[in-house]
Amino acid sequence: MAHNLEKDPLFLLYDVARLMRTRADQRARHSGMTRAQWVILAWLELEPGLSQNELAALVEVEPITVARLVDRLETRGLVERRADPKDRRIKRLHLQPASAPVLAEIHKYRAELAISMEKAVGGEQLQQLTASLFALKTDLLEVTQSSGRRAAS
Repeated sequence: MAHNLEKDPLFLLYDVARLMRTRADQRARHSGMTRAQWVILAWLELEPGLSQNELAALVEVEPITVARLVDRLETRGLVERRADPKDRRIKRLHLQPASAPVLAEIHKYRAELAISMEKAVGGEQLQQLTASLFALKTDLLEVTQSSGRRAAS
């Protein structure tokens, strides 16, 4: 019997994530930005003062990629690099007031997604889904980290 990939949980999870990224790309392009730039702004709103290296680790890209993205955001007046008070070699990233309208658009997009998710899944089921996905993520991170430790030894 052929396996129906359209209903396979792994394929569904991948497809939903891909569709969400595609939709975010489209929304970001309306303001002349990229989803990657949106992600940087969202992280800096949550954790002001991150360094480029810290940000690169969070978004899982190379530091040079973050540097280029921050260059563009800085040119637009959305982000500012400031010297770290303890280590002048490190630049800390901070949002500028001009980022507020872009962050408002990001918040709007996230709110729309939350409504779609709750509508599709239901409130209690969404909480359970969130808990299950978090548990899965934790397990996968643990396996990934232990594999990395074994490879290093």
